[in-house]
Amino acid sequence: MSQPTDTTTQDVLLQTRAMDAYYGDFQALYGVDFHLNRGEAVAIIGANGAGKTTFLRAICGLLPSPAETVTFDGQAIGNMEAYRIVQAGIAMVPEGRRLFPSLSVEENLAVGGHTQRKGPWSLDAIYSLFPILGERRHQPGTQLSGGQQQMVAIGRALMSNPTLLLCDELSLGLAPIIVREIYQMLPRVREQGTSVLVVEQDIRQALDAADRVYCFQEGRVSLEGAPNTLTREQITQAYFGV
Repeated sequence: MSQPTDTTTQDVLLQTRAMDAYYGDFQALYGVDFHLNRGEAVAIIGANGAGKTTFLRAICGLLPSPAETVTFDGQAIGNMEAYRIVQAGIAMVPEGRRLFPSLSVEENLAVGGHTQRKGPWSLDAIYSLFPILGERRHQPGTQLSGGQQQMVAIGRALMSNPTLLLCDELSLGLAPIIVREIYQMLPRVREQGTSVLVVEQDIRQALDAADRVYCFQEGRVSLEGAPNTLTREQITQAYFGV
Protein backbone atom coordinates (compact mmCIF):
# COMPACT_ATOMS: atom_id res chain seq x y z
CA MET A 1 0.00 0.00 0.00
CA SER A 2 1.19 3.53 -0.72
CA GLN A 3 1.82 5.96 2.10
CA PRO A 4 0.73 9.60 1.76
CA THR A 5 3.58 12.05 1.57
CA ASP A 6 3.37 15.84 1.93
CA THR A 7 5.10 17.81 -0.81
CA THR A 8 7.18 20.76 0.33
CA THR A 9 10.40 22.22 -0.95
CA GLN A 10 12.19 21.00 2.16
CA ASP A 11 11.06 17.42 1.52
CA VAL A 12 12.46 17.12 -2.01
CA LEU A 13 15.22 14.52 -2.09
CA LEU A 14 15.75 14.10 -5.84
CA GLN A 15 14.89 16.54 -8.59
CA THR A 16 15.61 16.78 -12.30
CA ARG A 17 15.08 19.95 -14.30
CA ALA A 18 14.71 19.92 -18.07
CA MET A 19 16.80 16.74 -18.32
CA ASP A 20 17.89 15.71 -21.80
CA ALA A 21 19.85 12.51 -22.43
CA TYR A 22 21.65 11.20 -25.47
CA TYR A 23 23.21 8.01 -26.78
CA GLY A 24 25.68 9.52 -29.21
CA ASP A 25 23.59 11.59 -31.62
CA PHE A 26 20.33 9.93 -30.58
CA GLN A 27 18.26 11.91 -28.09
CA ALA A 28 16.44 9.64 -25.61
CA LEU A 29 15.05 12.14 -23.08
CA TYR A 30 13.50 15.53 -23.72
CA GLY A 31 13.28 18.08 -20.93
CA VAL A 32 12.22 15.74 -18.11
CA ASP A 33 11.09 17.51 -14.93
CA PHE A 34 10.77 15.12 -11.99
CA HIS A 35 10.89 15.15 -8.22
CA LEU A 36 10.85 12.59 -5.43
CA ASN A 37 10.26 13.52 -1.80
CA ARG A 38 12.17 12.18 1.17
CA GLY A 39 10.55 8.94 2.37
CA GLU A 40 8.44 8.60 -0.76
CA ALA A 41 7.96 5.73 -3.21
CA VAL A 42 7.57 6.87 -6.83
CA ALA A 43 6.98 4.65 -9.86
CA ILE A 44 7.81 5.36 -13.50
CA ILE A 45 5.75 3.46 -16.04
CA GLY A 46 5.87 3.40 -19.82
CA ALA A 47 6.29 1.14 -22.82
CA ASN A 48 9.61 -0.26 -24.04
CA GLY A 49 11.74 2.55 -25.40
CA ALA A 50 9.92 5.26 -23.44
CA GLY A 51 13.14 6.36 -21.71
CA LYS A 52 12.62 4.88 -18.26
CA THR A 53 15.95 3.07 -17.92
CA THR A 54 17.75 5.96 -19.61
CA PHE A 55 16.37 8.24 -16.90
CA LEU A 56 17.78 6.03 -14.14
CA ARG A 57 21.12 5.81 -15.91
CA ALA A 58 21.30 9.60 -16.12
CA ILE A 59 20.55 9.93 -12.40
CA CYS A 60 23.29 7.39 -11.59
CA GLY A 61 25.95 9.16 -13.63
CA LEU A 62 26.10 6.50 -16.33
CA LEU A 63 25.02 9.11 -18.88
CA PRO A 64 26.42 12.66 -18.77
CA SER A 65 24.27 15.57 -17.64
CA PRO A 66 24.98 19.20 -16.76
CA ALA A 67 25.54 19.53 -13.00
CA GLU A 68 22.40 21.53 -12.31
CA THR A 69 20.16 19.10 -14.20
CA VAL A 70 20.06 16.63 -11.28
CA THR A 71 19.86 17.63 -7.62
CA PHE A 72 20.09 15.06 -4.82
CA ASP A 73 19.74 15.97 -1.16
CA GLY A 74 20.42 19.60 -2.04
CA GLN A 75 23.56 18.89 -4.06
CA ALA A 76 23.96 19.19 -7.84
CA ILE A 77 25.14 15.77 -9.03
CA GLY A 78 24.55 15.85 -12.78
CA ASN A 79 28.25 15.84 -13.60
CA MET A 80 29.41 13.45 -10.86
CA GLU A 81 31.11 10.13 -11.55
CA ALA A 82 28.92 7.09 -10.90
CA TYR A 83 30.97 5.87 -7.92
CA ARG A 84 30.65 9.24 -6.20
CA ILE A 85 26.88 9.17 -6.66
CA VAL A 86 26.79 5.79 -4.91
CA GLN A 87 28.87 7.28 -2.09
CA ALA A 88 26.40 10.17 -1.90
CA GLY A 89 23.58 7.72 -1.20
CA ILE A 90 21.98 6.49 -4.45
CA ALA A 91 22.03 2.76 -5.24
CA MET A 92 20.54 1.01 -8.24
CA VAL A 93 19.09 -2.46 -8.73
CA PRO A 94 19.80 -2.91 -12.46
CA GLU A 95 17.56 -4.58 -14.98
CA GLY A 96 18.67 -8.19 -15.39
CA ARG A 97 20.24 -8.42 -11.88
CA ARG A 98 23.85 -8.56 -13.18
CA LEU A 99 25.29 -10.70 -10.39
CA PHE A 100 28.95 -11.67 -10.40
CA PRO A 101 28.90 -15.31 -11.55
CA SER A 102 32.14 -16.26 -9.81
CA LEU A 103 30.94 -15.02 -6.39
CA SER A 104 28.70 -16.63 -3.80
CA VAL A 105 25.46 -15.03 -2.62
CA GLU A 106 27.23 -13.56 0.42
CA GLU A 107 30.15 -12.31 -1.64
CA ASN A 108 27.78 -10.63 -4.10
CA LEU A 109 26.06 -8.93 -1.19
CA ALA A 110 29.34 -7.85 0.37
CA VAL A 111 30.30 -6.06 -2.85
CA GLY A 112 27.50 -3.59 -2.12
CA GLY A 113 29.00 -2.67 1.23
CA HIS A 114 32.28 -1.34 -0.14
CA THR A 115 31.19 2.29 0.33
CA GLN A 116 31.11 1.73 4.11
CA ARG A 117 28.23 4.18 4.49
CA LYS A 118 26.62 4.02 7.92
CA GLY A 119 23.07 2.77 8.13
CA PRO A 120 20.69 -0.07 9.04
CA TRP A 121 21.64 -2.53 6.29
CA SER A 122 24.10 -5.33 6.98
CA LEU A 123 24.34 -8.97 5.97
CA ASP A 124 22.17 -9.95 8.95
CA ALA A 125 19.57 -7.33 7.98
CA ILE A 126 19.48 -8.59 4.39
CA TYR A 127 19.06 -12.17 5.57
CA SER A 128 16.19 -11.01 7.79
CA LEU A 129 14.57 -9.31 4.78
CA PHE A 130 15.15 -12.32 2.50
CA PRO A 131 15.63 -15.45 4.69
CA ILE A 132 16.21 -17.73 1.69
CA LEU A 133 19.44 -15.85 0.96
CA GLY A 134 20.77 -16.70 4.40
CA GLU A 135 20.07 -20.36 3.74
CA ARG A 136 21.95 -20.18 0.43
CA ARG A 137 24.65 -17.68 1.31
CA HIS A 138 27.49 -19.97 0.19
CA GLN A 139 25.99 -20.93 -3.19
CA PRO A 140 27.05 -19.16 -6.39
CA GLY A 141 24.56 -16.38 -6.99
CA THR A 142 23.85 -17.50 -10.53
CA GLN A 143 22.71 -20.94 -9.32
CA LEU A 144 19.65 -19.40 -7.67
CA SER A 145 16.24 -19.00 -9.24
CA GLY A 146 15.44 -15.76 -11.05
CA GLY A 147 13.46 -14.44 -8.10
CA GLN A 148 16.22 -15.27 -5.65
CA GLN A 149 18.78 -13.60 -7.89
CA GLN A 150 16.60 -10.50 -7.87
CA MET A 151 16.65 -10.62 -4.06
CA VAL A 152 20.45 -10.74 -4.15
CA ALA A 153 20.53 -7.73 -6.48
CA ILE A 154 18.23 -5.79 -4.15
CA GLY A 155 20.28 -6.83 -1.12
CA ARG A 156 23.52 -5.82 -2.81
CA ALA A 157 22.13 -2.34 -3.45
CA LEU A 158 20.83 -2.01 0.11
CA MET A 159 24.24 -2.98 1.50
CA SER A 160 25.49 0.46 0.45
CA ASN A 161 22.93 1.93 2.91
CA PRO A 162 21.40 4.25 0.32
CA THR A 163 19.14 7.19 0.98
CA LEU A 164 17.52 6.45 -2.38
CA LEU A 165 17.04 3.02 -3.94
CA LEU A 166 16.47 2.87 -7.71
CA CYS A 167 14.83 -0.33 -8.98
CA ASP A 168 14.77 -1.08 -12.71
CA GLU A 169 12.10 -3.58 -13.81
CA LEU A 170 11.93 -5.73 -10.65
CA SER A 171 9.20 -7.93 -12.15
CA LEU A 172 10.91 -8.66 -15.46
CA GLY A 173 10.78 -12.37 -16.28
CA LEU A 174 9.42 -13.41 -12.89
CA ALA A 175 6.25 -15.29 -11.97
CA PRO A 176 3.50 -13.13 -10.41
CA ILE A 177 3.75 -14.82 -7.02
CA ILE A 178 7.48 -14.05 -6.88
CA VAL A 179 6.86 -10.46 -7.98
CA ARG A 180 4.41 -9.99 -5.10
CA GLU A 181 6.93 -11.43 -2.65
CA ILE A 182 9.65 -9.07 -3.85
CA TYR A 183 7.40 -6.01 -3.75
CA GLN A 184 6.36 -6.86 -0.20
CA MET A 185 9.85 -5.85 0.91
CA LEU A 186 9.42 -2.20 -0.16
CA PRO A 187 7.52 -1.05 2.96
CA ARG A 188 10.27 -2.53 5.15
CA VAL A 189 12.91 -0.71 3.13
CA ARG A 190 11.03 2.56 3.52
CA GLU A 191 10.64 2.00 7.26
CA GLN A 192 14.44 2.11 7.46
CA GLY A 193 14.48 5.61 5.94
CA THR A 194 15.18 4.74 2.32
CA SER A 195 13.17 6.40 -0.45
CA VAL A 196 12.36 4.28 -3.50
CA LEU A 197 12.11 4.97 -7.22
CA VAL A 198 10.76 2.02 -9.22
CA VAL A 199 10.72 1.65 -13.01
CA GLU A 200 8.03 -0.85 -13.91
CA GLN A 201 6.09 -2.02 -16.98
CA ASP A 202 3.47 -3.76 -14.82
CA ILE A 203 1.05 -0.85 -14.39
CA ARG A 204 -1.02 -2.42 -11.62
CA GLN A 205 2.05 -3.34 -9.59
CA ALA A 206 3.46 0.16 -9.99
CA LEU A 207 0.23 1.84 -8.92
CA ASP A 208 -0.06 -0.41 -5.87
CA ALA A 209 3.51 0.25 -4.75
CA ALA A 210 3.81 4.00 -5.25
CA ASP A 211 2.69 7.24 -3.64
CA ARG A 212 2.98 8.94 -7.02
CA VAL A 213 3.49 7.75 -10.56
CA TYR A 214 5.05 9.26 -13.66
CA CYS A 215 4.36 7.95 -17.13
CA PHE A 216 7.02 8.35 -19.81
CA GLN A 217 6.24 8.32 -23.52
CA GLU A 218 8.92 8.76 -26.19
CA GLY A 219 11.36 10.34 -23.74
CA ARG A 220 8.91 12.82 -22.23
CA VAL A 221 6.72 12.89 -19.12
CA SER A 222 3.19 12.29 -20.36
CA LEU A 223 1.42 12.04 -16.97
CA GLU A 224 2.13 12.53 -13.27
CA GLY A 225 0.00 12.15 -10.16
CA ALA A 226 -1.10 10.06 -7.19
CA PRO A 227 -2.52 6.69 -8.28
CA ASN A 228 -5.91 7.37 -6.68
CA THR A 229 -6.30 10.58 -8.70
CA LEU A 230 -5.60 9.08 -12.13
CA THR A 231 -8.24 7.38 -14.24
CA ARG A 232 -7.68 4.31 -16.37
CA GLU A 233 -8.35 6.42 -19.46
CA GLN A 234 -5.69 8.97 -18.48
CA ILE A 235 -3.13 6.25 -17.86
CA THR A 236 -3.92 4.45 -21.13
CA GLN A 237 -3.61 7.66 -23.13
CA ALA A 238 -0.35 8.61 -21.41
CA TYR A 239 1.12 5.10 -21.77
CA PHE A 240 0.13 4.36 -25.35
CA GLY A 241 -0.54 7.82 -26.75
CA VAL A 242 -4.06 6.88 -27.90
